[in-house]
Amino acid sequence: MINEHNLAAVGRFDGNVYKRSQAAEIALNTAILSAEIARSYEEFLEIFETFYADDVEVSSEDSRKTISGKPRVRPFLLNFLVPLHIMAEVAGLSVSVQQTAIPGDTANETHSAWRIDFTGIGGKRCTLKWHAIRRWKESRVVYEHHYDHQQIASDRRVSWWGGVGHGGRGFKSRRSRQFFESAPHMFVKTSETKLLPVFFDPPYS
Repeated sequence: MINEHNLAAVGRFDGNVYKRSQAAEIALNTAILSAEIARSYEEFLEIFETFYADDVEVSSEDSRKTISGKPRVRPFLLNFLVPLHIMAEVAGLSVSVQQTAIPGDTANETHSAWRIDFTGIGGKRCTLKWHAIRRWKESRVVYEHHYDHQQIASDRRVSWWGGVGHGGRGFKSRRSRQFFESAPHMFVKTSETKLLPVFFDPPYS
């Protein structure tokens, strides 16, 4: 869950823009690293709603498009988070997230390097790396850009485990089961964010 004390502390900052943006960056990254995708993808949505401005703009070096506004960004976020949550909940996928701050020289900008390590039940691994730039207005992100994407995989396909292919048995939550039943196509195609290429072999394919 989001640490409300951290967020309140950001709001009380009366220092310069650099200090405010750095404090907000720390609070946001702490919330992201504390959340657990196996437990809930809603935690990440809550972080998004709390720390990002309504008119936020998101871009990537892999796409010429800039996505503007929370209503347009939210589906991309869900398309990345929900398959991860179900793979972790049902198939036993281990997900480890790391973040490293990078010094910058612009007051309202923060820079960071990110790494996600995925490990399947059979030990096969996939690592995703990228860099992020965020622009801040007070304690809200108004622009985020991802670049320098890298994928390192021990094998292009990570085997699933569990009863997903048998009517959705194996889900711990009804929400996950309902999502799987209503949108199975999301588990056999690449996320539009291009952060998670398909590298698993679902038993129902």
